[in-house]
Amino acid sequence: MSRPMSRTVMRTLTDEADRALRHHGDRDTAPGLVDLAVNVRSESPPQWLREVLAEEICRLGRYPDPTPAVHAVARRHGRDPREVLLTHGAAEAFVLLARALRPRRPAVVHPQFTEPEAALRDVGCPVERVVLAPPFRLADAVVPDDADLVVVGNPTNPTSVLHPAEQLRRLARPGRTLVVDEAFMDGVPGETASLAADRDTPGLVVVRSLTKQFSLAGLRIGYVLAGPALVDRVQHGRPLWPVSSPALAAARACVGPTGVEQSRTWAREGDRLLARCVDRLDAVPGVEVTQPAAAPFVLLRVPDGARVRARLRDLGFGVRRCDTFPGLGPDWIRVAVRDDATNERFARALAHAVPAEPAEGAAQCW
Repeated sequence: MSRPMSRTVMRTLTDEADRALRHHGDRDTAPGLVDLAVNVRSESPPQWLREVLAEEICRLGRYPDPTPAVHAVARRHGRDPREVLLTHGAAEAFVLLARALRPRRPAVVHPQFTEPEAALRDVGCPVERVVLAPPFRLADAVVPDDADLVVVGNPTNPTSVLHPAEQLRRLARPGRTLVVDEAFMDGVPGETASLAADRDTPGLVVVRSLTKQFSLAGLRIGYVLAGPALVDRVQHGRPLWPVSSPALAAARACVGPTGVEQSRTWAREGDRLLARCVDRLDAVPGVEVTQPAAAPFVLLRVPDGARVRARLRDLGFGVRRCDTFPGLGPDWIRVAVRDDATNERFARALAHAVPAEPAEGAAQCW
C-alpha cells in the first residue's frame, strides 16, 4: 500500500510547478547570443515611435492622463471607450482578471502563455488544465461544461497555431468569461480570427499587447477589451496612474493610422519570413516543425532537446526551452523568426546541433 505524499514533498512539487509557470524566454538568452528565445520583433522601436517617446519625456512633470489613449484604442477596434482598459503590459491584464473574477472553476487551454494560470493560482483558484496534443487544434479541446472562466491564446504562444474565430466563439456560455489572449494577433496579416471588435459574444474578454510588434517590452503597454461592467470590475482597486505617460503616448501612436499601417506592413513581411523559415527548419533531419505556423515564432520538436539547446548556445543561439509549458516536454523548443540571413544561419546551426540518427543496423541502447 503506497503512502501519501508528505506536505513537504507536495509543497516542493507545487513550488516547482509555480517556478516553471514563471519561466519566460528572457531567461534562455544571454549577451553574445543571437536571441531567438524572446518573441519581440526587434531590439528597438522604429524611429517614428522613438520620436514620440522622446517628446513625452519633456512632459513627465504632468500626471498621466489615459483618456486620449483609451479613445484611440476604442477607435482602432470599433469599441466604446468604456470597453477599454489599458494595462501595464498584457501580463498585468491576467493578474487583474484573476483578482477581480476569482472564478470557481477556471480552465486554461494549454500549451499556452503561462501567466494566466500563474495569476489564477496566486489568488487560490484551482486551475483545470485542458491540454491539447499535437497539432494543438482547438477543435480537440474538451473544456468542462461548468467552467466559469476559459483562457485560450490566439495565435497561441508557443505553438504558433491560429484558431478559427468561430471555434473560439463556441467556447462561450452563459455565466462564463472567455478570455482570448491576442498578444501576437497584430503579427498575423489581416488579423484574421481576431475577436477584438466582437461586442456580441457574451462574456468575451480580449487581451492585446503592443510590446511585441512595436518592440516595447521594456516599456510595458497592453489593453483589455470587454463589456463596460467587466472593465469597471477589473479596474476597481487599481492604484492611481497605473500606466505611465510614455506608455500612454506609445499606445496612442501604435493604434493610430501610422502605427496600424506600419503593423500591417510588418505582418506581411513577417509572414513571408515565417514561410521561408519553416521551409528551412522542416528540411533539417530529425526536426519536427509544428505547422501551419501563424505567429512570428515556430515550435519545434527535436531529439534530446536539452543537448540540442546546449549545443545551440555553443554555436551562438539562444532558444526558448518549452518544458515549462504544460503539455510540452524537454524535446520541444520555440524559435523566434528573424531576418532571412539569421534564419538561414540558425537552420545550419540546428542541423549541426541535432544528434545524427544511428546507422541502419547499428546497436541501440534504450
